This record gives sequence, structure tokens and C-alpha cells, in this order.
Amino acid sequence: MHKLIDLTINEEQLKKTAASAKEKNIIIPTLAQMKDSSKVPAKIKARLKETGLWDIDPINLFRISWYNEPVAKGGLYNKLPNYIEIPPEISGVKARIFAMAGKFFPTGAHKVGASFACLVPRLVTGQFDPTYHQAVWPSTGNFCRGGAYNSALLGCSSIAILPENMSKERFDWLKKVAGEVIATPGSESNVKEIYDKTWELRRTRDNVVIFNQFGELGNHLWHYEVTGSAMESVIKAEAGEKGKLAGVCLTSGSAGTLGSADYLKDQYPNAKFAVGEALQCPTLLNNGFGEHRIEGIGDKHVPWIHNIRNTDMVIAIDDNDSLAMFRLFNEPAGQEYLRSAGVKEDVIKKLSWVGISGAANILSCIKFAKYYELNENDMVITVLTDSAEMYQSRLQEMTAQRGRDYEVVDGAIDHNRNVLGVRTDSMEELTYQSKKRIHNLKYYTWIEQQQYDLEELNAQWYDYDNYWGKLHQMGPELDKYIEAFNERTGLTKNL
Repeated sequence: MHKLIDLTINEEQLKKTAASAKEKNIIIPTLAQMKDSSKVPAKIKARLKETGLWDIDPINLFRISWYNEPVAKGGLYNKLPNYIEIPPEISGVKARIFAMAGKFFPTGAHKVGASFACLVPRLVTGQFDPTYHQAVWPSTGNFCRGGAYNSALLGCSSIAILPENMSKERFDWLKKVAGEVIATPGSESNVKEIYDKTWELRRTRDNVVIFNQFGELGNHLWHYEVTGSAMESVIKAEAGEKGKLAGVCLTSGSAGTLGSADYLKDQYPNAKFAVGEALQCPTLLNNGFGEHRIEGIGDKHVPWIHNIRNTDMVIAIDDNDSLAMFRLFNEPAGQEYLRSAGVKEDVIKKLSWVGISGAANILSCIKFAKYYELNENDMVITVLTDSAEMYQSRLQEMTAQRGRDYEVVDGAIDHNRNVLGVRTDSMEELTYQSKKRIHNLKYYTWIEQQQYDLEELNAQWYDYDNYWGKLHQMGPELDKYIEAFNERTGLTKNL
């Protein structure tokens, strides 16, 4: 049976890696510390007070947290994650929609957590040699940024791979942090071209280790443990006497974030889990293909780490709606219109936390609420992977395409047509057989193309408890390896 996350120790290499970490003053946080900031030592917090949020400093490993204070430098932790409640004046539905913000992670996106959980198990077991190996981060955007950042913090060389048509901001930042940046043909939808480049690297270089977020179970586990727990804290804080969790709605990029829904369904068995994707590339909904503009979500395949059997619904989002909401939220004239529609100023101040995929997530929540006719006691939760900070060039491009500046009337049109006007079409409530249809699509990508194990594919479906159930229990086990590694370095003795 597959080892899920392989924690086999290479003792000889582990000694060298620990010595290197000691030399570079690298202390690795546990998942438990990411979930509960009270477990972070006081001396670590004192160093964080002197450090910028995006600084290339190993201490910022302790800022891989949903609870970071929303400041550029010197912040510690909030009692609750940073989140925004989307009011009925925006959504047009009675249900309470909550979205946790990834903006206040280092790099401005929560993908630093996913990439951490892919690289660190290799480091703390001696499977990755930071003096020899290169960490390869294939991605449609934020994952390779998170991987390059964590590599720098952990003293590892990195190669970032992403489509050439991703935003200029991503490439500009990566050139400063990654050891090497490779642009592949296409856009968000061209995931296979990224995979093809990783195979080319395997054939031509003997020192590369591929961290494929779509297939790395550490990605799923990090979100199950850390993001799921953070979501639960928001739900508990906001529920009051009558509030109940109706569902979790998340777009499927790498499918890592979907692990948080598995956690919430363990805590709230009556909640439903809906997966969003682009209508222009409806892979889950209709075995489809195409191209879309929701940056950060990849398509034309089903990620290996998506637990299909625990998915209740598929929702397709028109990328025109996502871009319209994104622009409505982030153009001054759009915000002026929202004020006139009764949206409060404290909400408007947070709208810049919403990036393009975040808009798609919110739209998924709205469609979900309409489909199930949710009321004011029903809570729906999602995440904002990144923020508008990553897409200022897209706003400029849209202005150039329109040939004029965005005006208040444009905000009124976009809100009524692309937000209030979304319907419950292009959705499917999944049956056992429709779930299996989607699961079976994994075969073509992962068995035929990527040479994964067929026995493991069947285990994901037929041996559910021994596969997903055991994976979900691996957090504390991984933490023990991290703690043992830190003890080897000796850096935690005086904390």
C-alpha cells in the first residue's frame, strides 16, 4: 500500500541537512503552531516584530498562518483569521457568506502553506539534499511563488514553472526570488504543458525534485489541518445561537484547498461541499476543455489530491462574471456604486482582498445559496487565495480594452448582470455514479501520462478510510518529525 506522505528517513543525509539548517538558523514550525499561534515561542514572536511580511528570512516560516496581523512589517497574530463577510447588498442572497483572506501570508497568497507541506517532509526525513537538489515548482501561478519563497527560506535552490500568459506581477516577483523561472505555452488552462516541462527536466537533469501540487498529498494535508481549522474558528465565532454551516465552496486549482472541506465535513457532517471551475473549461461538469481567465485555477484534468467521493456538487462559473466582480470590487467607481447600494465602508475597505479566483469562489457561494434556497441562519465559507495586488495589470488591460475608464454606471451594470444576475445553471448535484465518473478521469492524466500507481488510484475510491482517513491523521505524525529535526539542529533549546 502507498505510504501516502513518505516519511522514510535517510539518516546520512538527514545529519547533513540538519547541520545546514543550523548554520542558516532555520527553525521549522509545526502544523500545530500554524493552527494555534499561542504555541509559537515568545522569542520567535519577538523576532517577527522586527521582520517584514515578505522578507526572505527563515523566521517568516512562522508567518505561514491564516492569523497574521494585516500589516506589512512587525505583525504578530490575530485571534481570528482575516476574513470578510459578503453582505446581502452585494450577494443578493440571505445566506451569510464568509471568505478568509490569503493576502496576509508572505507572498500574498496561501500557497506558501501548500508548498511548505510538500518540501518540508522531504527535508526533515533527509530525502532532499539542499546542497544538491533543485526544488521544481510547476504551477499556474501562486504555488510556484510560494515554493520559490519557501525554498529561499529553507536554504534550497528552486525552479519555478508557470504559463507565459500569467500576470506580469507574478513574473516580476519570481525573477527576484527563484533560482530559475521557466515560462510554458498558454495560460491558466494549459496544465499539461507544465507537466511536459517537468518531464523534460527529469530527462535532462539528475538533481531535480518535482513538487507537483496537483499530485502532492502534503498540499491536501496542510489545508485539511491548517485551513480547515481556521475556517472552523470563523464559523464558531460567527454562528451565534442559530447559525449553522450549510456548505463550503472552493474552486479547484491544485485541489489542495479542497482538503479544508474534508476537515469541515468531519466536524459538520450535514454540511455540503461544492467545487467550482470555469464555465469556459468545464472539466468536472462536462468532461470539457477550453481556455479561461480565472487566474490560479488549472483545468483539463482532475487533480490526484481531489477527494472526489467527499464532493457533493460541481459549480461552473463564467469567467466574465469573475472578472466583472473583481473589477466592481477594485475600481474606485465600482466601490462608489456599492456605497450607493448600501454596502458599509468596513466591507468596502476589504474588497481589495479579493483576487480573480476569490471572486469565482464568492460567486460559487452565491450560486450554492440560490440552489439550496438558504436563509439568514445558513453559513457558507470559502477562501480568497490571493488579492487584487496580484492583478493590477489586469485592471489596466481591461481599461485599455474598453477604451475608457470604469464609471459608476459600469459598476451598476456589472453588479446587476454578473453578480445579482447569476443563476443556478451549469451546476450538478453529484450522485455516486457521477462522482465516480469524475474520479475515473484521473486515470488519463495520472496513470497514462504521469505514471502514478493504479493500485493507489483504486484505493482512493474503494479503500476510502485507509487512504483519505489515514492521510487526515498524518498531521501529528509529521509534526513529530519536524520537532525531531529541530532538536537535531539545537536551535530550539533556548526558545
